Amino acid sequence: MMLIDLLMPFIGSLMLVICVMVGVAFLTLLERKVLGYIQIRKGPNKVGFLGILQPFSDAIKLFTKEQTYPLMSNYLSYYFSPIFSLFLSLLIWLCIPYLVKLYSFNLGVLFFLCISSMGVYTVMIAGWSSNSNYALLGGLRAVAQTISYEVSLALIFLSMVFLIGNYNFLYFSIFQDYLWFLFLCFPLGLVWFASSLAETNRTPFDFAEGESELVSGFNVEYSSGGFALIFLAEYASILFMSMLFVVVFLGADIYSFIFFLKLSFISFMFIWVRGTLPRFRYDKLMYLAWKSFLPFSLNYLFLFVGFKIFLLSLIF
Repeated sequence: MMLIDLLMPFIGSLMLVICVMVGVAFLTLLERKVLGYIQIRKGPNKVGFLGILQPFSDAIKLFTKEQTYPLMSNYLSYYFSPIFSLFLSLLIWLCIPYLVKLYSFNLGVLFFLCISSMGVYTVMIAGWSSNSNYALLGGLRAVAQTISYEVSLALIFLSMVFLIGNYNFLYFSIFQDYLWFLFLCFPLGLVWFASSLAETNRTPFDFAEGESELVSGFNVEYSSGGFALIFLAEYASILFMSMLFVVVFLGADIYSFIFFLKLSFISFMFIWVRGTLPRFRYDKLMYLAWKSFLPFSLNYLFLFVGFKIFLLSLIF
């Protein structure tokens, strides 16, 4: 194997990670601006032109602050869980459907499900190793919530897999040339969006870091660099879930400018929801997952399986 064959995926992955990190930086700026205008104020507008350098000054401030460690914390797991959290949030981007096949992902859907379920552990360990009651409660809530909503996410994905007959994300772009799947199954798109909000611990499902109840939830003991890494991981996963929504429901031609407009709009929707809706009650969150979304996505799955069997019976 030639050296270039080893170098190209590495360089491609590095470029992807850098672009995601820059995207995350400006997503935080977009959020602060949008929330500012929703609350009739300006948002960041002092650092640089229209506050455009604000994310970078925030990063410098956070990473140069002194790191504090709780005396009773489990030091190693406390220290490494934010690092693993960011690592998983960036690793999941490898299944993005490039036509050049940066990595040949024929099982991209399964890769996504595996990596996203591993993300639960980082939050749980971050909450537990801090040795604080608030952090532990936030971690427990996050685990219960993420596991609950992953079930409906997986079932919706399975419905789509039955629809296109493949686990490869590239097939989503091929099958949506003439009609977006959002028009075909609009209710599924809404459930997917709500589950994405719960999966990324966003308002109105931000129970893992419920400020009004748990001070700051699972990351209450983290400061400076550790907090910054958790923050980056959260926004990288928001960006990824937005990308995934566009790929699955809005046509996935990743080489068109429209793709990135759609991605920006879905990211904006995440922020819009945060500025508009109050926090759910925790028991209602669980009720929504198990008694509304689960039967709903199961019924859709049975519908698509039925369609598939009917079509096969017509062919043969």
